[in-house]
Amino acid sequence: MPVSGTPRAVVYGCIGPKLTADERAFFRDADPLGFILFARNCVEPAQIRDLAAELRASVGRAAAPILIDQEGGRIQRLNPPHWRAAPTAASLGALAVRDRVAAREAVRLNAQLLAVELAALGIDVDCAPVLDVPVAGAHDIIGDRAFGADPALVGELGRAACAGFIAGGVAPMIKHIPGHGRARADSHLELPVVETPLDRLAETDFAPFVANADAPYAMTAHVVFTALDPELPATLSEIVVEGIIRERIGFKGFLFSDDVGMKALAGPLADRARAALGAGCDAILHCSGDFAEMRAIAPAVPPLSASAQARFGAARDRIAKPTAFDARAARDRLDALLTRAA
Repeated sequence: MPVSGTPRAVVYGCIGPKLTADERAFFRDADPLGFILFARNCVEPAQIRDLAAELRASVGRAAAPILIDQEGGRIQRLNPPHWRAAPTAASLGALAVRDRVAAREAVRLNAQLLAVELAALGIDVDCAPVLDVPVAGAHDIIGDRAFGADPALVGELGRAACAGFIAGGVAPMIKHIPGHGRARADSHLELPVVETPLDRLAETDFAPFVANADAPYAMTAHVVFTALDPELPATLSEIVVEGIIRERIGFKGFLFSDDVGMKALAGPLADRARAALGAGCDAILHCSGDFAEMRAIAPAVPPLSASAQARFGAARDRIAKPTAFDARAARDRLDALLTRAA
C-alpha cells in the first residue's frame, strides 16, 4: 500500500503495455496522483483495461485518474482498427463557416464519442480540447489541433467539447493555458518566446480559456510571455499561474503542468518539478516512463496541498455517470455533418 494517505502531486507514465515489477514497486512507494497513457502502452481494449486496473492497484486507489491525449487527427494514442479515427479540431471548426450550430453539435458529438470509448477502457481524463488560437507564422505544433483562428469560436466550440466529454463520463483538460497559439517553436524541443503585448494576449489568446474557466482540469503552456514574465515560462512562473491563469482568466479548477520532461524547460528534473509546484501548479506531468527520471523526480514531489485536494475533489465531482447514448447514431450524425461541410 502507499506510504502516504494523500497522493503526491505528480502523474507518471509507464514504459510499456504491462507494468514491470520495478514500476509496480516504485508506484506503490511514490504514490502518484495518477497516470498517463501513450501509444506505447496501448495494444487492444482488454489489455488497456487490465493495465488501468493494474496501475490503480499499484497505488491502492480505485479513483486514481488515468489520463490520455486523445484529441483526434494526429494526436491520437488509440487508433484503428480498435478505435475510431476521430476528426481534427480544425475540420470540426470549419463547419462553423456554414453553420455555427452544426459545428457545436459536431464538436459535442465527437467529444462524447471519444469519452465513451475512453470510459470503456478505464480512462477517465482526456487531455483535450486544445483551446490555443494559432496565428500566421506560428509553429505548426498546434496547427489543425485548434478549432480555428477566431478566439470567440474556439471558446464556443471548447465549451461544446467539454460538455460532450462530461456527458460521456470523462473529464476534459483544456490546454495549453494561457495559450500556445503564437509560439514559433515546438516546446517539446525548445522554449518558445512570445513578445505580444498583454492587451492583445487578453483579447485573443486568453479569451477561449476565459470562456471555459469552469473546466475541471487545465494544462499549462511551456511558453515565455515577455509581457507577463520575461524570465520564466508560464508553467514555472507564479506571476503567470497566479496572476493570469487564476486571477485574470479566472480558472479555478485543477491545474497540471505540461510534461516537465520537455526540452522547453531547463535544469534537473527535480528542480523543474519544484518550480512548477512552487509557481502554483496543483500537480506535474512526467510522461516518458523513464524509470531513472521518475526516481529523480520523486523526492521533489510533496503530497497534494489542501487546496489542490479540494480542486481535485471538485473536478471529480463534475463527472457523472454517462448518460444514455446511441454511439452508432452519433457516428452517423457526425459523419453527415462533416460530409455536408466538405
